[in-house]
Amino acid sequence: MSPSLKNKPLENHPPEYTPASQNFLGSFLQTLKDIFVDKGVLLMLVIAPIIYGFFYPWPYSTEVVNHVPVGIIDNDNSNLSRTISRYASASPQLHTQRFINEESAKQAIWSNEIAGYMIIPSGLEQQVLSGKAASVIVLGNGGYFILNKNVQMGFLQAVSTVSAGIEVKKNVAQGAYLPTAASNTQAVPLQIIPLYNQTEGYGAYVVPAVAILILQQTLLMATSMLIGTWYEQRRHATNIRGWLGRIMALSLISFIIGCFYYGWVFELHHYPRGENMLGSLLFLLLFCPTVATLGCVLGLWFRQRERSMQILIFSSLPIFFISGYPWPADQLPEALQIIRWLFPTTPAINTSVQLNQMGASVAQVATGFYALASLWLFYFVLLMVFRWRTQPTPQDKINS
Repeated sequence: MSPSLKNKPLENHPPEYTPASQNFLGSFLQTLKDIFVDKGVLLMLVIAPIIYGFFYPWPYSTEVVNHVPVGIIDNDNSNLSRTISRYASASPQLHTQRFINEESAKQAIWSNEIAGYMIIPSGLEQQVLSGKAASVIVLGNGGYFILNKNVQMGFLQAVSTVSAGIEVKKNVAQGAYLPTAASNTQAVPLQIIPLYNQTEGYGAYVVPAVAILILQQTLLMATSMLIGTWYEQRRHATNIRGWLGRIMALSLISFIIGCFYYGWVFELHHYPRGENMLGSLLFLLLFCPTVATLGCVLGLWFRQRERSMQILIFSSLPIFFISGYPWPADQLPEALQIIRWLFPTTPAINTSVQLNQMGASVAQVATGFYALASLWLFYFVLLMVFRWRTQPTPQDKINS
């Protein structure tokens, strides 16, 4: 047989049937090339996570909410009630305003003018001077957790400071020395030190978790777009080694972006970080291939480049809420408690936060690693099923 006849069948084959696309290294290099040639995939896989790293944490840069608008209803009009009001007004957490009655304060809450209010009951000073138990009433809008916390803590600190001053004066009047009287106001000194989120800021709480969601969603959309493009061009078919090469190429870029988040973004915004860096890197080494494999499955399922964006872009918020991080998992409906384990972020978010922010050991978060490994195996089996179902027929090869 002449050399021209030997080479003729190979010329009819599309690029995916060349030997290079069937081995690990050839598929790995071809995938990297296609990523950087395809502007849409490059934007989603590389540029978008970097932009998110710069701009997403900015709205939370103040960390702690201060000067929350609140109301004070003073029904006592005494020196003590005015002292309490003055201390509340001096709190950096509160911005106070006076109301004549509780009804007007309720109307202000309903119209979002204030986040809560304090009622100083009539006869408060008389009860305190007579040695009777006395109290004030503080109400907040429970629909806003962070604002409600500031309302409660701001008023608590104001009332506690005034109460401590009254107790000191009583002890001094009974003949105690001032230092002794001051120390006796708190028999067991209370010192509150936040263990991990030392600023108690919302950004330090939510951004490290959302960063994992960003890595997942951008990698899923980029991978699905790339596989969808290959499917439309009839270039998607390859063997197991070829798929592993593709997964490794996609995972490599996502791993580098993950290191960018761990090593620079969290440092830039002064979030807790680096408590177990080796464990965090091991986590990324497992998390990125798991997500990339799921993206390959979705790409073969969608079969169209644009469909991945149309579907996945709306899934981010539901996936985050059912992960168990912003909302207790045991409070979710039973069906969602099962469905949520189909997504890598369910074990990944808590595992990442515990390793990088809390300094947990790999052994302490082994359950998260086992869950990710199980998901990768499950996704890869699905990928092989879709590979078999979408394998081009001999007629497709001839037409190509």
